[in-house]
Amino acid sequence: MRNPFRRWGWTRGSAGAPEQRDLGVNDVSWPADDLAAPSALSESGAMRLSPVFAAGRLLASSVSSLPIHQYRRAGQTTTHLPLASLFQKPASQGTIDDWLVRAMLSLVYRGNAVGIVTERDWLEFPTKIEWLNPSDVFVQDTNAIGTRGSFTDPVWSYLGVELPSEDVVHIPWMTLPGRVWGLSPIAAYAVTVSTGLAAQKFVDDYFRAGGQPPGRFKNTMQTIDQKQASVIKRRIVQAIRSHEPIVYGKDWDYEPITISVQEAQFCETQRLTATQIAAIYGIPPEKIGGETGGSYSYSSPEQRQIELVQDALLPYLTRLQNHLSECLPRGQFIKFDADALIRVDLAGRMDAYEKGRLIGMWNIDEIRAKEDEAPLPGGQGQDYTPLPIQAGANITVPQIRERRDRDPELHLIKTPRGNHG
Repeated sequence: MRNPFRRWGWTRGSAGAPEQRDLGVNDVSWPADDLAAPSALSESGAMRLSPVFAAGRLLASSVSSLPIHQYRRAGQTTTHLPLASLFQKPASQGTIDDWLVRAMLSLVYRGNAVGIVTERDWLEFPTKIEWLNPSDVFVQDTNAIGTRGSFTDPVWSYLGVELPSEDVVHIPWMTLPGRVWGLSPIAAYAVTVSTGLAAQKFVDDYFRAGGQPPGRFKNTMQTIDQKQASVIKRRIVQAIRSHEPIVYGKDWDYEPITISVQEAQFCETQRLTATQIAAIYGIPPEKIGGETGGSYSYSSPEQRQIELVQDALLPYLTRLQNHLSECLPRGQFIKFDADALIRVDLAGRMDAYEKGRLIGMWNIDEIRAKEDEAPLPGGQGQDYTPLPIQAGANITVPQIRERRDRDPELHLIKTPRGNHG
């Protein structure tokens, strides 16, 4: 067991530790539009917009809730293995769920999950990986190919201190050719987030003012200077916000500038922002407050869940699986059980189990495990033999054909030989 932080002789906040570096616009891999407000280029700023927070919550919680399975592949044979310690207690703080949430939030908001190996087993395979804040990590990857600091030999540093490359675990969201550091989704949708934040602030100011639009106070009898005008304006604003009546002399005329919430299109702007953010992440818009149109309005909840898995989660799952499998011995890999998110009703599950057992895809113990039931005693539920073969002479070919004709999905059932009924 070794910890790469120990040899530096400092921890965050200790004397001599480098100061935390704040990322500016020039540090963002994706070119940020000048139209975007600075607050839209940071996680804390972007997450103040509810669709952005909802997208991160949905993606991170969905991935962290999936069961993980570990396998060994040798030729055409795949064997199910117990989970390695890395996927049981992967970090000093929290559980595997917390660990996956931290990795996913780094990917969703920064486009890069960067971890440091802090413990290894006696074969030097990682047993603990701590995810670092991507804002504190810098990678030099722009030098000429073949030289140190190029994308073929990048140099990593954390809070200004160089990291040993063999201890760095980096999972990028999307990278440009010749670069190691992934593109930042925050910079990609900075203008969209900026527009949404502006609309959100406008609505907040509108209701803070008691739901009253601004107006003009005109004096037709007196001439007042700027100082007096400021005092009068401040008193009017205070009266509007406190919902108190406004009292003024006969020489004042108040003309409100009327505008309805519908005309300002506050709700439409917010829905459009949510829909655009959903498109960036491949999320069904209604999941984060957007609007779904066209034929999607008539699809079933189960179909929409399948779309979420295929369009939004699968790219992240593939990256996590491939990169984390590199931390295992050769020939071993992990896989997330994405089917766990697509849970149909009891009748549908029983029908699927019946078909799977019929063709020998699952044994009875595996089916019982899916429903959190104990295996059958004495190993009775370990048999994979397809049911028609088990039945032997007790089932006739016409019976098999009749059942296959009723359900085309059972075409994999082979007709038993020597029994033609």
